[in-house]
Amino acid sequence: MQTRITQMLGIKHPVVQGGMMWVGTADMASAVSNAGGLGIITALTFPTPDALRAEIERCRALTDQPFGVNLTLLPSLNPPPYAEYRRAIIESGITIVETAGHNPREHVEDFKSHGITVLHKCTAVRHALSAERMGADIISIDGFECAGHPGEDDIPGLILIPAAADRVRVPLLASGGFGDGRGLAAALALGAEGINMGTRFCATAEAPIHPDIKRMLVEGDERGTDLIFRSYRNTARVAKNAISQAVREAESRGEPFAAVAPLVKGARGREGLSTGDTAHGVITAGLVMGLIHDIPTCHELITRIVNEAEEIIKGRLARLAAQ
Repeated sequence: MQTRITQMLGIKHPVVQGGMMWVGTADMASAVSNAGGLGIITALTFPTPDALRAEIERCRALTDQPFGVNLTLLPSLNPPPYAEYRRAIIESGITIVETAGHNPREHVEDFKSHGITVLHKCTAVRHALSAERMGADIISIDGFECAGHPGEDDIPGLILIPAAADRVRVPLLASGGFGDGRGLAAALALGAEGINMGTRFCATAEAPIHPDIKRMLVEGDERGTDLIFRSYRNTARVAKNAISQAVREAESRGEPFAAVAPLVKGARGREGLSTGDTAHGVITAGLVMGLIHDIPTCHELITRIVNEAEEIIKGRLARLAAQ
């Protein structure tokens, strides 16, 4: 199944593993790349730019297939040294970068000046058009169903993907709510040329998180997430647990972010992923929880998704069209 996405990225299947804080390690990225997709290391998972450099080299020892690095720019009281991480990515010889977040121009332009293919993740058509003007080679259009930050417009993929396809000239990745071959076939029908998955890859054998977290994703359903930080205009979709409920209650009382900051700090989330305590911190997860029913290897998952999509396109849909 070849599309502009597979051709531009040099991958076998139009399936990309998006950046995931604490999960996007060399183990995760190499497993996806070895399975024919595009694996991505998440830069800010690592405490320093030098630690990122070491992880990139570790990934190269685990796969000879293309992989990329994610650099996400988010509001922060103490922002990380983004320019230093960017320099580490460039100097490490990375050829594919996924960017996301606010004000990416400086980073996109620097990556492009070094011949790097840039995927930029957006939650709105207007942002996609802006990123295209900046020089992004691929737009990952992220619907309201997604884990993490869905933006503030609340536009689901069924509308957002074709709306972007109508106006964006560069290839589109469909992101948010994808986890099986039906989703891939639908994304292609809506005008995208591949899919970007995060939550679904968390429930794989190679994902570097505790088995109890993976079981939570399998046992959950499409109602198993909460939207938090809405009142702070920085909405995030996370798995529903005691922490997310406490945050929602605090927001309903009009409390400032400082009141919930101790509950949602990154260290707590990382500890929960490693210990398996599903109520220890916030756990990023999307509505696709309702479509996750097992914990396959990345190879099994990607192969199944592509085979299912091909059967839908060549089989069921072709038969319907022939009637």
